[in-house]
Amino acid sequence: MEQRVNIATIFPEAYKGMYALVTALNKTALTPIQKELIKIRASQINHCAFCLNMHTKDALKYGETQQRIFLLDAWRETDLFTPEEKAMLALTEEVTLISQHGVSDAVYKEAQQYFSDEQIAHIIMAVVLINAWNRISVSTLVPIAD
Repeated sequence: MEQRVNIATIFPEAYKGMYALVTALNKTALTPIQKELIKIRASQINHCAFCLNMHTKDALKYGETQQRIFLLDAWRETDLFTPEEKAMLALTEEVTLISQHGVSDAVYKEAQQYFSDEQIAHIIMAVVLINAWNRISVSTLVPIAD
């Protein structure tokens, strides 16, 4: 597959805006593992090979296990994830698939059991950001990096 338009080159102001959000999210209290789980799960849903490749490698660098990465797509069927992580992953899925059913009260209330309003805002913005990156990578056929 040949990469399509290179948005970073053609529209650098947009990329600056994206990286400003990256910088802001790097200052949150979300752990590196939490951030990578969000990125991987959303990227699985969006079928973004570039982001899956990048963020699984990053998760491993931060100490995530291969087993949890392999089973992330089936997180509901395993006890490998904490209740807090499961609440975060449910919110990640509903925000990523927002056009289907919105974000349910049940999922939002579950997140509130484990996260403050500030943390929920951080999770939602992390999901929004990776969804934006996924859409850029998938629509422009960004090649997988080694």
